[in-house]
Amino acid sequence: MPQVEILSPAGSMESFRAAINAGADAVYMGGNMFGARAYASNFGEEELKRALEIAHVHGRKVYLTVNTLLKNDEIENKLYDFLRPAYENGLDAVLVQDFGVFEFIRRNFPEIDIHASTQMTTNGPFSARLLQEKGATRIVTSRELSLEEIRAIRRETSLEIESFVHGALCYCYSGQCLLSGMIGTRSGNRGRCAQPCRLKYTACDRDGDVLGKKDLHVLSPKDMCALELLPDIIDAGVYSLKIEGRMKSPEYTAGVVAVYRKYVDLYLALGRVGYKVNPKDVEVLMDLFNRGNFSHGYYLMQNGPQMMSMERPNHQGTRAIEVLSSDKKNMKVKALNDLNPQDVVDVSPEFTWTNGQERKRG
Repeated sequence: MPQVEILSPAGSMESFRAAINAGADAVYMGGNMFGARAYASNFGEEELKRALEIAHVHGRKVYLTVNTLLKNDEIENKLYDFLRPAYENGLDAVLVQDFGVFEFIRRNFPEIDIHASTQMTTNGPFSARLLQEKGATRIVTSRELSLEEIRAIRRETSLEIESFVHGALCYCYSGQCLLSGMIGTRSGNRGRCAQPCRLKYTACDRDGDVLGKKDLHVLSPKDMCALELLPDIIDAGVYSLKIEGRMKSPEYTAGVVAVYRKYVDLYLALGRVGYKVNPKDVEVLMDLFNRGNFSHGYYLMQNGPQMMSMERPNHQGTRAIEVLSSDKKNMKVKALNDLNPQDVVDVSPEFTWTNGQERKRG
């Protein structure tokens, strides 16, 4: 069986500890500048040193995100001082989008591993070979690649391959969105994405005629869950299974990592024949966060409306009740899952109900 790494996000020290305790093999995080999630809590210099110490005591790795586009003066006057403390404390790798940053790190920190960010849009063997020749040790594949396209990269390079297996998807190629900067003056390539893909839009044809309904979230993809495809993804040559979510809570981090830890271990122990996903574990993941159920991303297909969450762009939970009867004043329902006090049930776009007491399934 091949070696496999579960790679967890950490937007805060609490999420970092959650990832380590839940079984992540490695954690990626941002410092106080140059990361693609500027609005996460992120890590100051001392916190980063502490995280490195904790991770290495437990035999885990830490990757630092320097995955935005930098200005020349930032590379010349700030980048070295930013990276040096982490480098001296054993940082395992740096995640990079900018070729100028790439060359700067190769020149000034030659012993550190460089991982080419998904925003470098490595979508085939040619770009992968170029990065290998430049000195990258790993590529994070473009999220829009199929399993066969990943296999082609694996066949023609010796690079480690890291691919997303769970979490939010960008509607654009590999997260290189310019829309946030155009309409909101907050550039995603500078770590300040305002998520315009989660807003409502009306799609029109060239003549201005509306296509379908007005005011839908036509740019909002469902979150990806590749749990059922893990054997295929690993067999395609992916070494690092990446979970998205540096803006998510520690509870989300712990829950998602624990589920993927369970199934990676299952596959490594029993192989493809013994690999079967329990629907209850998928429900756990959906309860943590989902946008109108999950998709498999692009691993098996290239596009389609079933990949989109057009009605709502936010967390939709899991199925809670079945309405048996109703009138103007009352509604009789059957609980499809256990309901806890303060659970909020969406009955319709116009009506939500906050549960007041514990109610068992059925």
